[in-house]
Amino acid sequence: MGQPEKMPIPGVKTVVAVASGKGGVGKTTVAVNLAIALARMGAAVGLMDADVYGPNVPLMLGTEEQPRAISERQILPVEAYGLKMISMGLLAPADKPMIWRGPMLHSVVQQFLRSVQWGQLDHLIVDLPPGTGDVQLSLIQNVPLTGTVVVTTPSAVALADVRKAIEMFRQVNVEVLGIVENMSYFACPHCGKGVDVFGHGEGRRIAEAYGVPLLGEIEIDPGIRAGGDTGKPVAALGEDAPQARSLYAMARAVAGRVAEVSAAGTGPRVEIM
Repeated sequence: MGQPEKMPIPGVKTVVAVASGKGGVGKTTVAVNLAIALARMGAAVGLMDADVYGPNVPLMLGTEEQPRAISERQILPVEAYGLKMISMGLLAPADKPMIWRGPMLHSVVQQFLRSVQWGQLDHLIVDLPPGTGDVQLSLIQNVPLTGTVVVTTPSAVALADVRKAIEMFRQVNVEVLGIVENMSYFACPHCGKGVDVFGHGEGRRIAEAYGVPLLGEIEIDPGIRAGGDTGKPVAALGEDAPQARSLYAMARAVAGRVAEVSAAGTGPRVEIM
């Protein structure tokens, strides 16, 4: 039996997943700031929070607004910082854990992909849960992904899990757009020199080993952390803000890879309606 055909999302030109091999590497921070940076660079962008176990996108975007259902199968996304966004964090109590099995997760992914009225988007950024589980497989099986961005830190433990994530995406024929090394270094406020808190150069080494680009090296900056905690992501400050420069450089690299993959015809077929 052949695989069922993956139907594109009407009006959505590219679908980019942001993934990580393990938790705690700043994947959601990267996804949120990537989406905002792309929007500030002139693209129409949606952000789908598929990290159903830890749906932190609403907190990072500073919104508790509930999405509105306009019919049984039509949901209007929430808008924040120029993004269209949907998240389980807007639909479930913040202090209640998500204790869900595979079929339920599959249903939520389907609803977010097919029932949300995304409209015309250049990019739909999907924040995946860490690891290689049910949500990842549901997304891969249901929509033609343009590719995935894999987030890591320079530590050896994180990189061991990155290998598993890359191998999983390659086994299911999903393009790995590249690696983002988060918490790459800390710039000493006194001397300005970079301090390698978690190691050095490992993200570049694994990117080279798998023949994919290193899309960005994002520093440890208290402003980036505070922006996420207070619902004011630093990418919203604009490209000239010192703590946002590495994020915009990453966003430009991702946009370049997306354009390259789309031109090669390996991304989704666009169905504009």
